[in-house]
Amino acid sequence: MTALNSDILRYIVEHQAQPGDRLPTITELSRELGVSVSKLREDLEVARTLGLVQVKPRTGTQVQEFSFGPAATLSVLYAVALDRSYFHDFTLLRKSIELGFWHQAVPQLTPDDIAALRGLVARACDKLNLHPAVVPFEEHRSFHLMFFKHLENPFVQGLLEAYWAVYQAFGVSLYAELAYHRQVWDYHQLMADCVARGDFEGGRRALEEHMGLLRYTPDKEQMPIPDRPSIGHRIFE
Repeated sequence: MTALNSDILRYIVEHQAQPGDRLPTITELSRELGVSVSKLREDLEVARTLGLVQVKPRTGTQVQEFSFGPAATLSVLYAVALDRSYFHDFTLLRKSIELGFWHQAVPQLTPDDIAALRGLVARACDKLNLHPAVVPFEEHRSFHLMFFKHLENPFVQGLLEAYWAVYQAFGVSLYAELAYHRQVWDYHQLMADCVARGDFEGGRRALEEHMGLLRYTPDKEQMPIPDRPSIGHRIFE
């Protein structure tokens, strides 16, 4: 346990605190552990940033369900802020994760999940048919994450969540015409149809072909993606 260089996290592990459990106050922990209040405050802020605890006024510090997403997202956002080419590297990892875990994750989808996938396709197409058209980012994110929602692997889930957070924050590397987006959602429709009829390998092939549409061209300058970008904005897809 010495490798865990955080008195707060070490306390949670050693006391087998469960999600929802409240921790003693900083002052109480300081007395119990013999650690300074300032050091514990630093540890608490790190744990909060990583999503491992929640700190609320009056209710105190509460242990959260473990999620790798906040830690992965923070790290990747920092990396891509340092060097935009890291997004390309992370995109390759995301591709390997989705393709590699596809056959483990997708058979677990329920009829309601498949209906939700089709609903996302319909909503995305509606946005693309607006004047001006709207890039369906939220639908795109939800569509891909839906395939892996039942996979019991927090590290896969966390890395995929991090990908979409970075995609949104640095989504300015590909100039995409309306025809491109429609082609993307044609593939999404094919993926949903394949999964609905139990053709999981066909869905995986459609996913791989869809990912092949991406052409990475890093920008020299960083520019945040608008909340509702219209076709013609430079984006990652």
